[in-house]
Amino acid sequence: MAKERLHLDDLFVGQRFTSRTHQIDATQIKDFARQFDPQPFHLDEDTAKDTLFAGLVASGWHTAAITMKLMVESGLPLAGGIIGAGGELAWPKPTRPGDTLQVESEVMEITPSRSRPDRGMAIVRSLTRNQRNEVVQDLTAKLIVPRRV
Repeated sequence: MAKERLHLDDLFVGQRFTSRTHQIDATQIKDFARQFDPQPFHLDEDTAKDTLFAGLVASGWHTAAITMKLMVESGLPLAGGIIGAGGELAWPKPTRPGDTLQVESEVMEITPSRSRPDRGMAIVRSLTRNQRNEVVQDLTAKLIVPRRV
């Protein structure tokens, strides 16, 4: 049975959602990097040893893409999809091969639109953590969410 999709009217401040997990490996890191972020610390273990990261790490954009997949598939069941209107993004710790990522999202603020009664804005903070409970990504997003008509 598909998970019910939530409208703005179903959300409340403090509401939390937790995604499934995704394990990342060196092959995924290198494949993403070759296509989208071809920096040495994402492509080669030996070269990466002599960088700020002291080893192979995933691109922050790869972590963001995994976060999005986890939220869409299992973590943030919004009617109409997860539609961003801006936000803030930080990567306080790197994502490394072997990490298992999970996203916890919390509704921080809800604002119905005054000019468009069919929608509103929800501010949602999503923390992506690894298996050691370290935050590897901190995203606060302004999301456009439909209202029940």
